[in-house]
Amino acid sequence: MRSTGNAKAGGDGGKVDLHPVSSAICNGEDLGPFVRKAFATGKPETLLSALRHFTRAKELEIEDVCRDHYQDFIRAVDDLRSLLSDADSLKSSLSDSNILLQAVGGPLLSSLDAYVEARSQARNISLALRSARLCVDELYLALRCVDNLERDFLLDSPDCEEGEGGDGAGGVPSPTLRRMLERQIPAIRAHVERKIGKEFGDWLVQIRVVSRNLGQVAIGYASAARQREEELRIKQRQAEEQSRLSVRDCIYALEEEDDGPTGAGGASLDGSGRENSGDGILGFDLTPFTGLTTSTRLWAWRILQLTSDFQVSSMTPFLESHQTFFAQIAGFFIVEDRILRTSGRLISKMEVESLWETAIAKMVSVLEDQFSRMQTANHLLLIKDYVSLFGVTLRHYGYTVDPLLDVLSKHRDKYHELLLSDCRKQIAEAVSADKFEQMLMKKEYEYSMNVLSFQIQTSDIMPAFPFVAPFSSTVPDSCRIVRSFIEDSVSFMSYGGQLDFYFVVKKYLDRLLNEVLDGALLKLVESSVHGVSQAMQVAANMVVLERACDFFFRHAAHLSGIPLRMAERGRREFPLKRARDATEELLLGLLRTKIDDFMLLTENINWMGDDYSVSGNEYANEVIIYLETLVSTAQQILPVQVLKRVLHGVLSHISERIVGVFLSDSVKRFNENAVSGIDADLKLFESFADNQAHFSTNSEESGAKELREALAEARQLVNLLLSNHPEMFMNPVIREKSYNKLDHKKVLSISEKFRDSTDRLFGSFGSRAAKQNPKKKALDI
Repeated sequence: MRSTGNAKAGGDGGKVDLHPVSSAICNGEDLGPFVRKAFATGKPETLLSALRHFTRAKELEIEDVCRDHYQDFIRAVDDLRSLLSDADSLKSSLSDSNILLQAVGGPLLSSLDAYVEARSQARNISLALRSARLCVDELYLALRCVDNLERDFLLDSPDCEEGEGGDGAGGVPSPTLRRMLERQIPAIRAHVERKIGKEFGDWLVQIRVVSRNLGQVAIGYASAARQREEELRIKQRQAEEQSRLSVRDCIYALEEEDDGPTGAGGASLDGSGRENSGDGILGFDLTPFTGLTTSTRLWAWRILQLTSDFQVSSMTPFLESHQTFFAQIAGFFIVEDRILRTSGRLISKMEVESLWETAIAKMVSVLEDQFSRMQTANHLLLIKDYVSLFGVTLRHYGYTVDPLLDVLSKHRDKYHELLLSDCRKQIAEAVSADKFEQMLMKKEYEYSMNVLSFQIQTSDIMPAFPFVAPFSSTVPDSCRIVRSFIEDSVSFMSYGGQLDFYFVVKKYLDRLLNEVLDGALLKLVESSVHGVSQAMQVAANMVVLERACDFFFRHAAHLSGIPLRMAERGRREFPLKRARDATEELLLGLLRTKIDDFMLLTENINWMGDDYSVSGNEYANEVIIYLETLVSTAQQILPVQVLKRVLHGVLSHISERIVGVFLSDSVKRFNENAVSGIDADLKLFESFADNQAHFSTNSEESGAKELREALAEARQLVNLLLSNHPEMFMNPVIREKSYNKLDHKKVLSISEKFRDSTDRLFGSFGSRAAKQNPKKKALDI
């Protein structure tokens, strides 16, 4: 009975301990405490029973999971077997298709090989036929045969008497036949030369017709090569390499695999316009003419042709005919180069060089004459671009083009003067069209076109649209004109033989900004700005243009191919400084005039009153209202630094006018109450200055101090008049410290008018007959 009870107890203990043991095992905890407890209590069977129970529970769970997933596993195996069967079928199908494709493609590949071989043979046959055409009616072969006869039977035969048979090797056996050969060979040679010479002359006339097209195509290749180089320069070349670039070191080559003008399918054209699939610049070969005596006639014909090419029509403007003029000459010398390299002794290198010297001298003369007549910058630029491409093209064939580049450099100043003149008119129109209104931009592209393209934004964050810019239309319009000037200037200086031309571009850019743009803005300020709002708008424009000027020099450096640090190193002061200073001076003058109108209210002040208003006099309150309205409006348009300078000038003017009121003839006498009233006015102005302290770029405290300094003269005067010890003004140290803005003559004149009680220093000033105070006398001295 006892053991049964123990077993039950053990079973009960197992049930009791099952949950904590299971939780420990599931959580990966240490079972050591349970084991020690079981052995400590002497009941390990309870722990073993709990473990067995946990094991059985997990086995049941595993069986349930396996039972649940068994069917899915079986279905997956079936699917894999089905997929394997389909893969075998696909493999068999692909194998069959491959066999069929090889069976069908084999004959096609064989046919293709045969076609390629036949095409190669056809090309060789065509080349042979074209070579044979040079010997029309077998004249060339006849000439070769006659030369062989003369060499073998006449020049090398032994002398023999007439009627005697010659027995020398290769000699003519019959004197009659020898005399016939001696008579007919020169006649045959002359006939062949006349025949070929006529055809050759006709060909020269025809090649002159196609030379123009040949020159245009060759120059077109040079233009394409230049464009590719520009793209490569933007993407790859470093700034240091750009600074050393020179057109004299850049050789543009036509396509090597197709070195001449092309016809359909990439085949080059010969002089008659027929296709020539053989290699070569022009696709014609003058080797068969080596033995002909046509060099004198060829030289004469080519000189006549070149002379004709030099003719410049007076009926057609050179701007319209210059491409034809230079393309004709380019084609002529490309043909001349081919003749030199394929005709053997037909012409010599010295003759070609002589022709080129004549041509270059004539082209220089024509350019000098035409450039001297032109009065439009864009016309010079168009001709210069084509001339530089002409030079690149002819340099590829070994011709020297430096004299042409020298002509371009010589007219650099004239081009820029004309360009400046054009920009002066455009800027004048843009400035005169300004309505002094902030620009409204409704779309992102407008912001990009008018702001981002000139890097005049103040933040990298895209604003919300519609966006009201702080500047007027003058700013982007002027920026576009200046940017166009820079690009045109760089375009003229590029490829013209000029080394490191950034400083030349910069020199003319400085002139554009300093003379043209600054002058136009200065004229606008002096003649067209009449109100405060207009002056504020122009002042705001100046600040934006200052940022734009930084962009202009960076843009010029970028296009000129020099590092930006070199452009920054050469920077000078703001080029529109005159217009900026005039604008701010005009704005300040208009505000001073407005302040003067308010200062007329000082006539209402009771200078000998028995009390004063702590809230300030009427004029001061009116000025404060106006200044606060001005600031609220100006903050929307004027930059902080400009507004601070303007406010400083206005407050300084107020201070001067307050001192001036004390000095004016309208104030005969004043007492302490009047001075206290002015003190209250100054406190209003100083409070206004303190409220604008956030305009300072350093701190609010320094900003308040800067604006308060504008009121220093009036403040020091009021402090002196209200001081209990004004005699300290005579102390140089104290005067320098506390009254350094006061002029002693002004102080003396004002003190004469100050009337106060007899116990104060200035009390005796009330009556000129009264006894003068000793301190006052000392002060007067």
